[in-house]
This record gives sequence, structure tokens and C-alpha cells, in this order.
Amino acid sequence: MNEKEYQSRIAELEALLEEKSARIAYLEEQFRVAQHKQFGKSTEGHPGQGELFNEAEELVVETETAEEAISYTRKKPTRKPLPQDLPREVIVHDISDEEKICGCCSGELHRIGEDTSEKLQFIPAQVRVIEHVRPKYACRTCEKDGISNTIKQAPVPHSVIPKGYATPSLLSQIITSKYQYGLPLYRQEAMFKQ
Repeated sequence: MNEKEYQSRIAELEALLEEKSARIAYLEEQFRVAQHKQFGKSTEGHPGQGELFNEAEELVVETETAEEAISYTRKKPTRKPLPQDLPREVIVHDISDEEKICGCCSGELHRIGEDTSEKLQFIPAQVRVIEHVRPKYACRTCEKDGISNTIKQAPVPHSVIPKGYATPSLLSQIITSKYQYGLPLYRQEAMFKQ
């Protein structure tokens, strides 16, 4: 290799070194910014941000001198009513009969309207026992005569779990609580004991 080739090779390596050092500086800056975002102080303001909102004082001076007449109608915010298909219980909170007399002239007050408000009440699940009674029937005449006496009775109602206590509604509650809501069986047992 001659002198020119060495010089060109050195120039190439210096350019490559400069490019790599610029890339390293960029990555170091990105790392510093990420570290600052994660571990540094977080402030809402930035330098120079205060000057953005200096207009408030200027506007106060302007509004004192200029008067504006604004006319508009404002809608009163209202809640959506609760669904009408839910069972309802109406409780009337009325004043006593003594209070239905005017304090000025002692005349009788009459009803001019009413205010209503709806509240949603949750009644927790109820557990109850369903007792199945199956009467037995026998013939008194056959019993007296000594002929074979047959006893008649309605068949046992079908059960999801043979000889079990659980009805389909109880099983669906347990399965839903276990697999949809993640409640372990021992917690459900504690809830049923309560």
C-alpha cells in the first residue's frame, strides 16, 4: 500500500468514527431523557411557560373599560330517569296536619306541586329453603279387609344433583361466582353463612 491509500483509508475510518461517535452521543441523550422521565423530578411547568399566560392581567384591564351585554338561555342539567320496568316503591314524605296551616292568616295550605327524586336500592340475594312435600295415600278398605294395600305417592321431583340440596338457581349462582367473578368456594361459603 502506498501513502495515498493509507491517507484515504485513514479518512474513511475517521468518517466512520465520527459517524459512530455521533450515533453514541444521540443514544446517550435518549438514555438520559428516558432516565429523567422515569426517575427525575416531574413538574408541570417548563421554562418560559409563565409568559404564555400574561394575557390575564391585560384582559382584566380591557374588560373593566368595555361592557358587553350577553343574553342566552342555559339548559339545566338533568339526570336520565331510571328504567320504568324496575319495581318501584313510593314513599311520601309529607308535613304534619298542624304544619298545613298558614302562619300568617291561619288559612289552610293547599298542595301546589311536588318534588320527586329517585334512588336505586340493591336488595342482596336471598337464600330460602324450598320444601317439597309428597303426601302418601292408602285405601282404608283394603287395609281393613287385609287385601294387599298399595300406597300411592307423587314421584320425586327431578334434581340436578341426585339427593343433593342445590337447585338449578343455586348452582348457577355458584358457577357464575366461581368462574366469571373468580370467587373461591370458601369465600362463597362464608358469604352464604352470613
